[in-house]
Amino acid sequence: MKQLLVLTTAIFMMFGVATQAKANEQQLKLVDDVKSAILMERDTGEILYASNADEKLPPASMTKIMTMLLIMEELDKGTLKLDEKVRASEYAASMGGSQIFLEAGEEMTVEDLLKGIAIASGNDASVAMAERIAGSEDAFVAKMNEKAKELGLKNTQFQNPTGLPEDGHYSSAKDMALMAKELLKYEDITKYTGTYEDYLRENSDEKFWLVNTNRLVKFYPGVDGVKTGYTNEAKYCLTATAKKGDMRVIAVVFGAPTPKHRNAQVTKMLDYAYSQYETHPLFTRNEKVSDVKISKGSDQNVNLVTSEPISILTKKGESIDDIKQEVVFKENVQAPVEAGDELGTLILKKGEEVKVKSPLVAEKDVETASWWTLFKRVFGDFSKAS
Repeated sequence: MKQLLVLTTAIFMMFGVATQAKANEQQLKLVDDVKSAILMERDTGEILYASNADEKLPPASMTKIMTMLLIMEELDKGTLKLDEKVRASEYAASMGGSQIFLEAGEEMTVEDLLKGIAIASGNDASVAMAERIAGSEDAFVAKMNEKAKELGLKNTQFQNPTGLPEDGHYSSAKDMALMAKELLKYEDITKYTGTYEDYLRENSDEKFWLVNTNRLVKFYPGVDGVKTGYTNEAKYCLTATAKKGDMRVIAVVFGAPTPKHRNAQVTKMLDYAYSQYETHPLFTRNEKVSDVKISKGSDQNVNLVTSEPISILTKKGESIDDIKQEVVFKENVQAPVEAGDELGTLILKKGEEVKVKSPLVAEKDVETASWWTLFKRVFGDFSKAS
């Protein structure tokens, strides 16, 4: 009887372990009935979950994440202003699909066009901004693909700034998350992507109501972006972001059969992230970390600042006391230097494991020094030495 009891107990224990292992496996299968998905923590870029994340698929209007990224870069550089008025061409006004119904020759501010893209997914607004930034849609698409290459996106190719169906226009869940990660460096973008409703042409007879195509902005606490997408080929897609406390995450779904199913899969990923992980912020964007010497510059040094928010991600309850910081400098930096030039790298390690690697950039422009400045500098050094 004792042997039979031991054997029966062992069988039940083995069954219990197998059942628990299967349960754990099922818990990690966060999404179902979609073509691909990914869950990423924004600051570290750490992937918390992925399913078929590298497959090339039509991104539909999630394409506009790259369009908005290039707009935000121009605003950040000061080559574009929110109150600048942009004139819509006949071509821009002719865009079908989602639109804000621009008339040819109509002038609208950059801020209103950005609202039209971020909230209402306006194809006409996207093309109007593309033409303003690059001179033509084709030139803007070249900039989109150049930026994709710069970001190391291996499964992305753009043919237009809107996401309207076109041969050779594709991306992947992972690439889309990386685009959103870059876009979210510019914290002002969520002022637009996180707005549920607004108006264009408010003080005119053509007042136009905008309603966010991303319903999670209203129905999931913390969601403030980024972009939905739909075509017959792509089905229902969404790149969403949410921030709770110090932690911002990005969840991407391609190819869901219905908008309700798409939102449910994103919700499951967001719930998983916030129940299992926490973010420990270490640096804000544009925070000074070090400085670097500039050869032949009008200034002899320039501050190195962070190019993005920097954090450490852990499972809930884990400490970050053993994180070590290193700065790797670019060698032989010579003037001229432009603000934003990458001149170093911040590395955060846990033991020998690299947890974060992030570019450090010049805080300001440094022009080439005049010959007179260089002469005085050399003479001053000579006087000190003697």
